[in-house]
Amino acid sequence: MKAIWNGEVIAESNNTVVVEGNHYFPADSVNWNYLVESDTTYVCPWKGTANYFSMKVHDEKNSDSAWCYADPSPAAAEIKGHIAFWRGVQVVDS
Repeated sequence: MKAIWNGEVIAESNNTVVVEGNHYFPADSVNWNYLVESDTTYVCPWKGTANYFSMKVHDEKNSDSAWCYADPSPAAAEIKGHIAFWRGVQVVDS
């Protein structure tokens, strides 16, 4: 799978974890040069607290377009250390 935004591959992995239709990419498959931490968080009743990242690619910003659960609940343990994408980020088969 690949996560692509603004013409650049943000993440690529054959080992994503799919939860609720979202592909979660291992952190080591992400090009961190494009991500900046955001102050945004969200509490999911069953996964825990998500922390968001914004992207900056070719001088364009995509706010809060990636998220992760740094310390997920036991029910979501499989996504610890993984990043998911939305807000215009294309996730496609590589």
